[in-house]
Amino acid sequence: MTNLEAFMLALIQGLTEFLPVSSSAHLILPSAVLGWADQGLAFDVAVHVGTLLAVLGYFRKEVVQLLNAFFGSIFKKERSKDAMLAWMIVLATIPAGLFGLFVKAFDIVDLYLRSPWVIATTCIVFGALLWWVDRRASCQVNEYETTPKSALLIGLAQAMAIIPGTSRSGATMTAALYLGYTREAAARFSFLMSIPIIVLAGGLLSISLAKGEAPIMWEPMLIGVVVSFISAYLVIHWFLKLVTRVGMLPFVIYRILLGFGLVFFLSMHG
Repeated sequence: MTNLEAFMLALIQGLTEFLPVSSSAHLILPSAVLGWADQGLAFDVAVHVGTLLAVLGYFRKEVVQLLNAFFGSIFKKERSKDAMLAWMIVLATIPAGLFGLFVKAFDIVDLYLRSPWVIATTCIVFGALLWWVDRRASCQVNEYETTPKSALLIGLAQAMAIIPGTSRSGATMTAALYLGYTREAAARFSFLMSIPIIVLAGGLLSISLAKGEAPIMWEPMLIGVVVSFISAYLVIHWFLKLVTRVGMLPFVIYRILLGFGLVFFLSMHG
C-alpha cells in the first residue's frame, strides 16, 4: 500500500463512517473498481482507531457522563437519565455483537456479500427506505426517551449493517426516525452506539492481526489513524448541524446515484 492509497482510504473511512452512505462500501469499491490491493488487517485497525478517537473526542463530555452514570447505576444503585441512556446503548449493541460473531464464525460476508453487486443493491434499497422513513418521521423523541424495545429495534438495524453497502449509521438512523426520533437525536444515538461496536470490531481485528505474521507498515498505519480521525471528527460536527435543516435527502440522492452508477459500471465491465 502506498502512502497516497493510505491517505485516500483513510479519508474515505473518516468521511463515510458516520454518514448514512456506508463506509464499508466505499472501502471495498477502490479494490473492485480501481484495482487497488486489499488494505489489510493492520490498516483496518488503524482507521478503526482513528474513527473511534474522533467520536470519543467529539462526545467526550457525554461519554464521561454516561460512564459515570452507568457504573453509578451498578455500584450505587443510582437511577438517572444518563444511566438509562447508557444501558440502552449497551442493549442496542447486543444484536450487532451476536450477529457479527455469527457471520465471522462462518465467514459469511467475505464468502458471499463482499460483492459490488450486493453493494449496489443495498445502496439503492436502503437509500430508498431512508427517504421513505425520513419523509414520514414525526421527529418528537429524543435519545433520552429510548425504551428497551426501541433500543433492540435500532440494535437489530445495526446488525443488518454488517451487509456491505447498508451503512451502520444509515440503518440505525432509519430505525430511529421510524420510531419517531428527531433527526438530531437519531444521529446522536447512532454516533454514541457506534462507540462499543467500533471497539468490538477493532478488538476482533486486533486479535486477528496479532495472530498473523504479515509485516506491519507503520507509516501507512499512522496516516490512517490521523486522516480518519480528522475527517471523521469534522463529519460528525458538520452532520449534526446540517441534518436538522436539510434532512436525509442529500444522502438518499447520493446513495441512489452511487448504486445505479455502480450498476452501470458493472454492466459495462461484466
